[in-house]
Amino acid sequence: MTKEEVNQFEKTQSQLSGLYTEIGLLSKKNPNDAVNKFKLKFINQTISESNSLLGDDYKPFVDFEKFEEEDVPTTSDVTMMLEQYLNCLEKFRSDNIQYHSYDWFWLVNGKPSNIKTNPPVKFSR
Repeated sequence: MTKEEVNQFEKTQSQLSGLYTEIGLLSKKNPNDAVNKFKLKFINQTISESNSLLGDDYKPFVDFEKFEEEDVPTTSDVTMMLEQYLNCLEKFRSDNIQYHSYDWFWLVNGKPSNIKTNPPVKFSR
């Protein structure tokens, strides 16, 4: 990974986490409600960024690219997929960090960088 990719990853993971929280709250209230096109536009943009970062090796489902606006997904559908993406992003992050000098750092060009990160997280949301 490059420093730019690390920055893009952190931004995308943060956005995806925020969307997961927001849509998750809506899903608890009304799981079968449709997600409006405004929200879906930003969800799809973030999923596209995630797909670019994850590549085929880490994507949760190789044949899933984004939600179709015509099919209008429910809040529970979106919550389920966002959780899958968050888990895959964490797996990707875990594979690209290393414990070094008493802390966790991103690997940049295969070597520990000066970009600190959190320890790996088990997949339990």
